[in-house]
Amino acid sequence: MRNHEFFAVRLEEEVAAFLRVLRAVPSDHLDYRPHERSTSAGDLAWQIASEMANLIDLLETGVADYRPAPRPDNSEEMARTFEKAAERAANLARAIDVDRWKGPGKFLFQGHLSWEASVAEIAWGFLFDLVHHRGQLSVYLRPMGAKVPRIYGPSGDEPD
Repeated sequence: MRNHEFFAVRLEEEVAAFLRVLRAVPSDHLDYRPHERSTSAGDLAWQIASEMANLIDLLETGVADYRPAPRPDNSEEMARTFEKAAERAANLARAIDVDRWKGPGKFLFQGHLSWEASVAEIAWGFLFDLVHHRGQLSVYLRPMGAKVPRIYGPSGDEPD
């Protein structure tokens, strides 16, 4: 299995856990933040969905420019945005030309160059960042009154 195919498989295998966490965020607590310096739950959920959409740009063009749009006002819409983007990103990764995958890529933050590496390195970086933010968001759930879903196995709220 080639690296880009393995990336697509790993991405697809993570989607269900992402969706469980995104859908667990109570829409009436999107402004929750555990600390004044912490990103709000809604902004974090939207960042996850937005980054997945940026992954599509990276795979199609070699450039991802993170410019978050205003977030939706409910968790389900963010989850649907993420789900649609993840499906497209996995399909693109599976079918990407190897030269594009290994070729130059750029990650821009609101138009400013933040990272230059191969498309493969940036794509993996995106996936790792998404997993990191999913973990961050999952820690917000109980204080918001929500249940923590299973991610890689049972959780205290979903034992089996």
